[in-house]
Formats: sequence, C-alpha cells, structure tokens
Amino acid sequence: MVKNKINNGNGKVINSQAGMDKAVKSVCDILRRDKAKGARLYVPELTWMFFLRYLDVLEEKEEQKAKALGTKFESTLKPPYRWRDWAAPYDFKIPLKEAVSKKLQGWKRKELSEGHLGSFLSFVNDELFPYLQKLGGKSGATNKQKIISEIFRNKEKTILASETNLQNALDKIHELSQASISEQHIFPISQAFEGLLPSLGEKKNDGGQFFTPREIIRVIVNVVKPQTGKTVYDPCCGTGGFLIEAYKYMIKQKPTPTQIQELKTETLWGREDAGEAVPVCLANMILNEIDLPRIWHGNTLTGNVTYGDLFEGGPNQFDYVLTNPPFGSKEGKDAQAQFAYKCGKAQILFLQHIIDSLADGGTCGMVIDEGVLFHTKTAAYQQTKRKLLNECNLWCIISLPGGVFVNAGAGVKTNLLFFTKGRQTERVWYYDMTLTNDFKPRKVNKGNPLTYDDFKDFFERLVLKPDNPKRMSERSWYVTIDEIKEKKFDLKATNENAPDLSDKRTTAELMSIISDAQKQIDEGLKNLQKQDTNG
Repeated sequence: MVKNKINNGNGKVINSQAGMDKAVKSVCDILRRDKAKGARLYVPELTWMFFLRYLDVLEEKEEQKAKALGTKFESTLKPPYRWRDWAAPYDFKIPLKEAVSKKLQGWKRKELSEGHLGSFLSFVNDELFPYLQKLGGKSGATNKQKIISEIFRNKEKTILASETNLQNALDKIHELSQASISEQHIFPISQAFEGLLPSLGEKKNDGGQFFTPREIIRVIVNVVKPQTGKTVYDPCCGTGGFLIEAYKYMIKQKPTPTQIQELKTETLWGREDAGEAVPVCLANMILNEIDLPRIWHGNTLTGNVTYGDLFEGGPNQFDYVLTNPPFGSKEGKDAQAQFAYKCGKAQILFLQHIIDSLADGGTCGMVIDEGVLFHTKTAAYQQTKRKLLNECNLWCIISLPGGVFVNAGAGVKTNLLFFTKGRQTERVWYYDMTLTNDFKPRKVNKGNPLTYDDFKDFFERLVLKPDNPKRMSERSWYVTIDEIKEKKFDLKATNENAPDLSDKRTTAELMSIISDAQKQIDEGLKNLQKQDTNG
C-alpha cells in the first residue's frame, strides 16, 4: 500500500512523523531565536497559530460545501480576522488596491506590510487578539466562538518582538498545512501539533506537569476500552491527551453518524485549572476533530470556576475516568472542605473526587504516585484507600519502573490503577513492569523510554480469566483484601514471585575463582618472559 505523502508547499516531501517533527522544529527554531526560549513559551505561541490556520482551512471547506448545496454560510470570524486575510502569504505582483478590493489571499497582510513599520505587530496585538477575546461574549455567540474566546482569554500580545520572525513562523505553518485540504481531514496539522507537545515534558521545561507520555495513555485507554455512547472524564486534563486518545479509540468502533456527532460534542469532558494549559488543550482537541471540547476551566477540587460555559449540561457522574493527577501538588482548606477525608495532598483529594465522579459500573484508569499506595500513617490516606476498596473493585495495579515521568519533571515512582465502581474489592491483580522479559531491573530514561510494546506480556495475561493459572507469573500475582487490611491499606506492589538472580556463590568459592585466575595470569607472564629471553 502506497502511503500518502504530504507536500508542504516548498518542494519538500514529508512522509513520516519524524519528518513532520523536523518541519515543526524549524518553526520552533524561529520562535526560539526571538523571545520564546523554552517549550512553555513557544508551545502556547504555536498553539494559537496552528489553531487559527486549522479554523480557516475548515471554514473554507464548509463555505465551499454550502455554495455547492446552495445554503447560507456564516463565517465564524469576520474579515480581516481570518487567517486567509492577515496571516496567509500574498502575491507580490498584484497591486494593493486590487488585492484589497477583491479580498485576495493575504490582502490585509499586504496592506499592513506596505504601511508603516510595526503595523503588522500592532494589528495582531491591538486588533486581532482583542477581537478574538470578545467573540464568545457577544449575544448569540456559537460554541465555536466561545471556544475561540477561551483559547485567547489571556493572550494580550504575541511573545515575538520581531515582525519578520512572526511572519516567517506564520509562513512555515501555512506551508505545513498545504496538504490539509484533502481526504486526510486536517490530519497533517494535528500530526504536526501532537509532535510538538512532548517538548513540554522535556527536562528543564516546567510544562511537563501538563503532559503524560503518550505510550502510557495508550496503555490505560486500551486496558479500560471506552465504548461509544458512554462518557469519558478527566478531572485534570492538561493538554487533553487522555481525552484525545479515548476519542481515537472510540472513533474506530464504526459509530453511526449520530454517534459520531455525540462523540465529537457530548462524550469527552474535562477540567483544568492552569491557564496556560487550557488553550493548548482546547486547540489540541479541535485539531483532532473534536468539535466541542467540554472543558471546564477552574479548580476541580475547590469548585472555583474561571470559565465553565463549555461544560454546561455536563453529567455529575461519568462512565469512564482516565487521568493523571499532578504529582506533589498541595491544596489548602478551601479544597479540603469539599471532601470527607481531608489532606493537603492533592492526589488524595483527586482520588476521592474520581470515585465520586464514577457512575455505578463505571471504570477508571489512572496514574498515581507510589507514595500514595504505601503511605499509611496519615488517616486521610488510609480512609481514602478504604473508600476505594469498599466502593470499587480495584482489579489491577501496574507497578511502573522509575524514570517513566522523569522528563516531565517528576522523578517519583508511579503506578497505574484500574478499578470499577459498584462492587467491593476481593483481591488485586498486580503486574510488575519494573522487570524486563529476562527479569532484570528495567532501566527507563529519555534514550530508552517505556513503550506500548513493553506491555505485551501484561496484555496477554490480562485477557485471561482471573482464575487462569497463567495469570500468575514471575511478574504478576494476587493480593487478597484481607492481606491489604492487615497491612493497614498499604497497596504498594511487592513482587515475591521474581526470580532471585543474585550471585549465590560463597566467599570461599569466589576466593577459589580469584586464585585460579591469578595462577593463569602468573603462568601467562612466565611464558611471555621466556619468549622475551629467547628472542
């Protein structure tokens, strides 16, 4: 089968994710040579550029379709605020008057470029951004316009100080999206954007708190297996990775047109407090063809809302929760007052929120700090874990190796929890990913990340019936609820099935080996000396 190639408009061909990542990096390089030195600065900047380009491509297609059908089309953005007006490259040969009168591609950019120095930056900062911010507040604003306003809520001005750098970045993104008007439905743009997000999790970037490695998300989604027609929720959704991966999983289930519409507008719900993460999340979801991202902007644990219109009509409980609560985050009394078991550790409060947010029969797959599992001295820890085991069937814990989240600024050891609400836990099946296939300690770092394929043995055992003897192995075992209670709800994975590969030789045996080796060395030296003498 011949793969589709993406022509980026500058004579080069992009036919792989690596090629796309390289092209995106060239845009990042432009931003880095200006004021956007780190990922937490250049990712949000590229976010609004990718989004506005995507929106324009989408609207052009919708306008063409409306014309073909003879129906009315109402543009989300008015001229000159559409990408095609102010951001797209223009034809230098066409006179300004003609370009403006005919509203040709790049007409506003041409007008600004032929004006006084700095007029292009002034337009972006003083006209474009204020227009986009106010768009969702007008009477009769559409959901799309509300999303746009939320993405640009805190965008006062571009971080770039150079008009040339800004225009060069816009041109690169325009080129990247040239193949978007195709049967791939903007896939090149979403592919480019998703290739950018992992940079948030690189060392020395403090945006890693918003990014969970995609391989871990894929594992969780494929264990939980969310089904079309049911709701998915992430109470701390960051850049939207769990919700997007759930969408990709569910869209493959051959839903009907009605189900597809529901999947794109009423299925995926999330909450996020960080102002810098919300625009990235919304744009990321839109770029992945989720038409109405149901994202609530505010503090999940206190209930204090910044902007909640997109979450309007949301259910109180959900069929699936897929999430990674922030490591090490602390909460004050306002948040603690909302929960039965009070504690400053945000993950303890999030765990209570997740249990309460699950509908009866609903399933959760989540990442959690191992410290939450083994800590028993604080009452809230014990009480929350008791609540989990009493109200839910905790049917699996995967012990991850250290280093999985180290590039996201978190060196803590983590675990994956899977539980279903409505039945008490009787026993927990543990799987140890800290060991390799040959039962040696697994070393994970940037050069050797944990991948989906590393979970092959886990998935093969997971599909077996719980009482199948093959569920038990050198890396998997059961712990009963009585054993857990005896340990005061210490849920840490302790693998007693792992083979002992330590050196069993006695001191006397080792001394004998050393002695024999020394004799061989001495004999070899003597032979060399003889050869030297004879020579």
